[in-house]
Amino acid sequence: MSPRKPRNLQADTTDAIVDLLLKQVADPKELLQPDGLLKTLMGRVVERCLESELTEHLGYEKGQEPVAENTRNGSTNKTLKTTVGDVEVEVPRDRDGTFQPQLVKKYQRRMESFDDRILGLYARGMSVRDIQDYFKEAYGAEVSPSLISRVTDEVLADVEEWRNRRLDAVYPILYLDGMVLKIRENGHVINRIIYIALGIDKRGQKDVLGIWLADNEGAKFWLQVLTDLKNRGVEDILIACCDGLKGFPQAIEAAFPRVLVQTCIVHMVRNSLAFVRHQDRKEVGAALKAIYSADTLDQAKGALDAFEASYGKMFPIIVKSWRQNWDIICPFFRFPQDIRRVIYTTNPIEAVNRQLRKVLKTKGALPSTDAAMKLIWLTLGRAKTSWTASVPRWDLALQQFAIHFDNRLTL
Repeated sequence: MSPRKPRNLQADTTDAIVDLLLKQVADPKELLQPDGLLKTLMGRVVERCLESELTEHLGYEKGQEPVAENTRNGSTNKTLKTTVGDVEVEVPRDRDGTFQPQLVKKYQRRMESFDDRILGLYARGMSVRDIQDYFKEAYGAEVSPSLISRVTDEVLADVEEWRNRRLDAVYPILYLDGMVLKIRENGHVINRIIYIALGIDKRGQKDVLGIWLADNEGAKFWLQVLTDLKNRGVEDILIACCDGLKGFPQAIEAAFPRVLVQTCIVHMVRNSLAFVRHQDRKEVGAALKAIYSADTLDQAKGALDAFEASYGKMFPIIVKSWRQNWDIICPFFRFPQDIRRVIYTTNPIEAVNRQLRKVLKTKGALPSTDAAMKLIWLTLGRAKTSWTASVPRWDLALQQFAIHFDNRLTL
């Protein structure tokens, strides 16, 4: 006879409460209506919790003899904004005025879950008007634009703390990329660049190390970004993968002299195909693939020679670009095929950019730099929950890095 499974007392209790609630209404839909029983229940739960807090503060139960001079002193009415609408609660008071409730703090007008819901909707790219309409339709709650702004503005302190946090001493791989963002300033819409640094730590886990905003993308500002990373504790980077921006490799090496700079092959191919007619791109793309998918560096050089022989006259600018950038194209050939894709493409950070663009495209021009920062930070926080636990084949990559980079992983 198999042993009896232990009862889940919490589930049993929850079921009993639900059954009791359903007995109180003729139609279960009444529970969820703007003035339904669920809202009343939330108010009563909050009040019971506040009463328990006051009992703990005073040292005696309601109805018992006081154990000190400080006693209960009635209550004050407060309207709380919650995810089920506006809820009226009675907040108990003490005679000395020393009671400071924790569930609903003094001057607090919103339950934390309410704030979280606003931030969640904002992180999905919903506008202030959309959020207002959502709360009105779903909960019958009137939410002002200023309230939504105050809730989201509270994030800015967290953003600054996050942007100044200490980082690991060493990152095996660092991906660097930028994307254009439209911001409204002084009545005009201007383009600004979001600089993003994505690190892979020694456990193979991705982490956005920081975000920065500037008027344009340039190697000089990237040097400021890398210097900021150093000031926040980064001592060494093994491999830095970036696009083909002029002066970018030199800026990286100026901050981290021992770094191995790898230009992104995806960017190289994309930039090359921009010079090719649409109907020829498949053919030219296959010829370029023969270069970066070669087994060895010598075979890659042979494939580049073959490409020049076939397409050099048609696309001299492509050949020139690959020749000039060869030193930062080929570093990944030092490693086995299994881990090359981890090294030669900024796809991990491109994936982050896609998640950002998905939200930003619904916003049009953002009203300010602060609005941009809090939206990007919230979006990144939400996106991070969907990231894989670690980079595929990371154990193999780490072994190779330990061999190629001596003892630098032990920092």
